[in-house]
Amino acid sequence: MKYKRIMLKLSGEALAGEKKTGFDEDSCLRVAKQIKQLVEQGMEIGIVIGGGNFWRGRTSETIDRTKADQIGMLATIMNCIYVSEIFRSIGMKTQIFTPFICGTMTQLFSKDLANQSFQEGNVVFFAGGTGHPYFSTDTGIALRAIEMEVDMILLAKAIDGVYDSDPKLNKNAVKYDTISLSEVLDKKLQVMDLTATVMCMENKIPMLVFGLEEENSILNTVNGTFTGTMVRVD
Repeated sequence: MKYKRIMLKLSGEALAGEKKTGFDEDSCLRVAKQIKQLVEQGMEIGIVIGGGNFWRGRTSETIDRTKADQIGMLATIMNCIYVSEIFRSIGMKTQIFTPFICGTMTQLFSKDLANQSFQEGNVVFFAGGTGHPYFSTDTGIALRAIEMEVDMILLAKAIDGVYDSDPKLNKNAVKYDTISLSEVLDKKLQVMDLTATVMCMENKIPMLVFGLEEENSILNTVNGTFTGTMVRVD
C-alpha cells in the first residue's frame, strides 16, 4: 500500500543510542536519511518524539505529577528541536508545532497551519504532547494522527513488534504478525497506553509496530518489507 501521510513515533531512548541518555547524532542521522528518502517519494511525514532520554517523571514520587509531566513535555520539545536540525543538515525542510507558545522556537499548533506545512514539503514535528498533564506522548500521537487524518501510525520501538508477553523477561514470548486494536485492549498488551489505543480504535487509525534498530527499518516498513506487527482497526 502507498501511504500519502504517515505519523512516526520515535522513543527518546532510541535517539540516545547506547548511551541511553541525551542525543546520539549517528542514530538521529540514520533516521533522517530514511525519512529523506520517504519525502523524496512524495510522502508527508509527521513525527512525535518521546522524552525518555531526558526525563522519566512517573518514576519520581517526590515531584508533583503535573510538574513532572510538564518537564516531560519540555523534554519532547528539546528532542524535536535537535532532530529537526539534524534533518535540516541533510537538506530537509522542517516545522515544529507545540500546543503552547514557546517564544520563537516553535509554531503554535493549528490544523490549518500544519496542513499547509505538509503541503510545502516540510517534515512536521508535533512536540509538547497534548499540552496537558496526565496524557502521554502515545496520546499525543494518537490525537495528532486523528486530527491530521494520517493513513498510518508507525511505532518505532526497542523491540521488533508486539508480543504476548515481554520478550525481555520471557524467552518463549510469541510475536504477533498481525493483531486488532480490540485484541490489544482485551489482552492488555503494551503497544500504546489505554487512552491512545481506544482513540485509534474509535477513529480507525491502524499501526505498524517495528524495531527501530534494524537496518533501514523505517524505509522497509513503509515500502513493504515489513517484519514487525500490523495492528489492524477491525
